[in-house]
Amino acid sequence: MRLRTLLIVLAACLLLLCAGGYVVARYLGGKLADMPLAKQSCTVTADGVVTLDAEQLGNAATIAAVGIRRQLPERAVVVALATAYQESKIRNLSGGDRDSVGLFQQRPSQGWGTVEQISDQRYAAGKFYDKLVKIPGWEKMRVTDAAQAVQISAHPELYQQWADESEILARALQGTAVQAVTCTLGSNPATRGAEAAKALDTSVQLDWGTSGTVEGGAFSLPAVSNQVGWRYAHWLVARAEEHGVRSVRFAGLEWTAKSGGWSRTTAATGDRVTAEVYA
Repeated sequence: MRLRTLLIVLAACLLLLCAGGYVVARYLGGKLADMPLAKQSCTVTADGVVTLDAEQLGNAATIAAVGIRRQLPERAVVVALATAYQESKIRNLSGGDRDSVGLFQQRPSQGWGTVEQISDQRYAAGKFYDKLVKIPGWEKMRVTDAAQAVQISAHPELYQQWADESEILARALQGTAVQAVTCTLGSNPATRGAEAAKALDTSVQLDWGTSGTVEGGAFSLPAVSNQVGWRYAHWLVARAEEHGVRSVRFAGLEWTAKSGGWSRTTAATGDRVTAEVYA
């Protein structure tokens, strides 16, 4: 009799477990179906690893390019990136606290410029660097102290938490690390062909102050040194999603949007960095 009762109890428990599992599965299935697909991701590896999405990395590449073009030391780029990390997660925000706008959450009411100006990544980065280099001894300050001297934040210590990530990004975007920027992207860009290649050249001019060569859906830039070549190559990968870039080649290596990484190539590049956009 006891055995029969035990079996009945066990069977009832099993039924309850199955029913509960079904309910949980239905619930989780619905939740998972409602979740957005994971963003296309980028990884930066330079004595450490940072993972960003394509929007964040594209903005970081512009911040770095503006500093490099001004011939500022790598430390300036690190401080700028750490500031953008804390203020906006390196996103060009349309708003924020009070009248704050953009990558650095600069405020028109505090003399940083108009909303339209601050919303331009290059203008915003330039204004940040303008103020940073006027601070006596900024080069020897902690990252958070240099950032705070520019931003005058109510939370001055928070910039320091992004110092390591910013140093990794700066090393890669300065070109001191090779094949350090990788992105896995989709194959359905907003622009294609000659239009995309011309738009890419325009962005290069705005960020770097130089122009490349456009031939149909191909774009190339001269690399006067290995470091300069990797600066351009990493920048092109970082901005690939925006401009429909499907491959970047330099120094016998090729990155493709499909594979997401760098591999050896027999295609000749010489002393140029070459990119191809989707046709």
